[in-house]
Amino acid sequence: MNKITFSLLSLAISTSALAESPLWLRDAAIAPDGSEIAFTYKGDIFTVPVSGGKARQITTDKAYDSKPVWTPDSRQIVFNSTRQGSSDIFICDAVGGNVRRLTTHSGTETPLGFNNEGKLLFTANIQPSLEAIQGPFQTQLYSIDIDRPNPRPEMELSVQMRSLSVNPSGEMLYEDKKGFEDPLRKHERSSGTSDIWLLTNGEFNKLTDFNGHDLNPVWASDGKTFYYISEEDGTLNVYHSNLNGK
Repeated sequence: MNKITFSLLSLAISTSALAESPLWLRDAAIAPDGSEIAFTYKGDIFTVPVSGGKARQITTDKAYDSKPVWTPDSRQIVFNSTRQGSSDIFICDAVGGNVRRLTTHSGTETPLGFNNEGKLLFTANIQPSLEAIQGPFQTQLYSIDIDRPNPRPEMELSVQMRSLSVNPSGEMLYEDKKGFEDPLRKHERSSGTSDIWLLTNGEFNKLTDFNGHDLNPVWASDGKTFYYISEEDGTLNVYHSNLNGK
């Protein structure tokens, strides 16, 4: 996913849990209570204590499971899966079991996180914008109540994004998605690369303007500054910034 989470996973995962040298550990997500890390390995979801130890396999299915997101109470994990044909969102207990389907659209839904009302935020192309250049391939941001049976998605924003982070005040940091470019393509310099934005009370503010990829914004514990990944110095590294871009 990025250098800091990949390094954290490499330190935390016991070699006896997966293989001698596990590769392509992806989609790392730290539980809100700070106790465990969820990640994707070979199309299933695993968790491992942040202190290190044996990794536990949470999902076991012939379909591809990915993109784990913890619920705010750290008791459940939301994830993307193709087990019903299309890429839908499912939820299970953090220890495994009790798998339940949350979305049923025939397109692709990708979980991103939770807002401060406890609703799951995810991207989908359920209702593409008529003005969208990319037509039905453009995604929007939706929310659902995971505690309701057969929850009905509600569109939040007609904005394309790859990742987001919400602070306790409800302010949202997100990485925009301008096209089909691979965010991990090295040394790309173009108008299609990602930037970091802040959404506050319906107002959008662009926080980064580097002519390359700025990725994966995450609020710091103070809720006022943030971390993100950028290739501004020539390779993907972790940066720390305030909302004035310093």
